[in-house]
Amino acid sequence: MARPEKTAAVAEIVESFNEAAGAVLTEYRGLTVKQLQDLRRSLGENANYAVVKNTLAKIAATEVGIEGFDDLLTGPTAIAFINGDVVEAAKGLRDFAKANPALVIKGGVLDGKSLDAAEVAKLADLESREVLLGKLAGGMLASLSQAVYLLNAPLAQVARLAGALETKATEDPSILAGGAGTPAAAEETPAAEEAAPAEEPEAAADAAAEATEVEATDEATESTEA
Repeated sequence: MARPEKTAAVAEIVESFNEAAGAVLTEYRGLTVKQLQDLRRSLGENANYAVVKNTLAKIAATEVGIEGFDDLLTGPTAIAFINGDVVEAAKGLRDFAKANPALVIKGGVLDGKSLDAAEVAKLADLESREVLLGKLAGGMLASLSQAVYLLNAPLAQVARLAGALETKATEDPSILAGGAGTPAAAEETPAAEEAAPAEEPEAAADAAAEATEVEATDEATESTEA
């Protein structure tokens, strides 16, 4: 391969590493062209499955800062550059490898760190992003329901207190003016012991005048009869 072509090929692999969410290295020895096509079709938009030269892949891995990749780059190598859900792509490769033992998963890379075959298998065993998001949403809703319950309890208590205060204020408006309410009535005195209410001064004077007038009338009557 001429140097310009080699440089372009390395740059293409570097770009694929940089743009991918992760990558899985495989050995495709023994797979037919049709099987490779079926594999690419099964991955769909989740991954771009590309056959690479090991020497170029090593250079590209070094340029993007991936370490521990050299031991994986042996034999016929094809890399699945994952563009979508990493877990879903890993599951797809694992399932295809089970149905087609000629496909061997050698390892991968995630977040710039190399993975061995066992780690890729663990990745494939994880639940998908959609399932995890569903569980997360369910957990958040449950927590939200608990929070609403905890918030509603104090609010209900405040509402009951406000209702009681409103009733009390209706009975005794002095509470709203900052007063302590009407004092409780003193213990009632028996009716026989109650003192007669004092008369108003003007009423007492009128009563005295009226009595004097009556007495004068009676005296005049008695003088006439005599």
